[in-house]
Amino acid sequence: MTAFISSVRRWRPVAVALATVLLVLGGVLVHPQPAAAYPFWAQENYEVPREATGRIVCANCHLAAKPTKVEVPQAVLPDTVFPLKVEIPYDLNTQQVLGDGSKGGLNVGAVVVLPEGFKLAPADRIPEDLAEEVGNTYFMPYSDTQENILLVGPLPGEQYQEIVFPILSPDPATNKAVSFGKYQIHVGGNRGRGQVYPTGQNSNNNAVNASASGTVTDIEAQTGGGYAVSIITEAGDTVVDSIPAGPELLVSEGDAVEAGKPLTTNPNVGGFGQMDTEIVLQSPNRVKGLIAFVAAVMLTQIMLVLKKKQVERVQAAEMSF
Repeated sequence: MTAFISSVRRWRPVAVALATVLLVLGGVLVHPQPAAAYPFWAQENYEVPREATGRIVCANCHLAAKPTKVEVPQAVLPDTVFPLKVEIPYDLNTQQVLGDGSKGGLNVGAVVVLPEGFKLAPADRIPEDLAEEVGNTYFMPYSDTQENILLVGPLPGEQYQEIVFPILSPDPATNKAVSFGKYQIHVGGNRGRGQVYPTGQNSNNNAVNASASGTVTDIEAQTGGGYAVSIITEAGDTVVDSIPAGPELLVSEGDAVEAGKPLTTNPNVGGFGQMDTEIVLQSPNRVKGLIAFVAAVMLTQIMLVLKKKQVERVQAAEMSF
């Protein structure tokens, strides 16, 4: 019995250390990373990212409007790979407020809503020149059943001002749900953090407004960053507005403030933009028919010119006699 107790005591530190390692690994592998999950939050709450009004749901959290550009071929043939380029421009010298109130670079992301049948091209179908433009960018479908909707991001904005999607067009010969014709493509591009968290709470990437009119009596710095601004109203009531770490104060003690007026600067430097464009899924037979028609017209014109020259020669010969 004594030997058993001695053995347990000897191995107990090892067991505790092993349990600690397992708990740490479990926390790293299982615990969700909320900062990286926000761009994909729409997948869990919206069946499609484009609402009936035409607005892409990313605009629900990224409230500021910024330009986004898209470039696609005017027409593509079936079962071919083509590039779709999304440009997300912004001033690279700007820095955004991070969650802890510090400054950092902007991330970018994009969502592309393709027509039915269009999808991300397999790696073995992408030409070498296009593969160089795509690089190591990782794309993912919006859901298992919607391969025509693609997401990418967050990516470092300094390296990804332009994101190239390799797209594979459908073949109506094998996909009866697709036909030749003109289709619409909807693209959304974002840079920087949003102003609203998925939970509905405001982030620290917003200007903070006064909740009441009165005079600022006290500004107290908070331990985790930010301030507590005390305002005494004309009725003698004291209202405390909490300001998170990040925005810079515009008021000081003794200043008069109005309800709804900003107490801080607006730290947001990013924004979301969307753009619609069109692409034609062209039939090879139509192209061949058009080429044959143009060739026939050109040949007819040449024959008419030759015939005209022949008639002119005959008329000239008759007049000489």
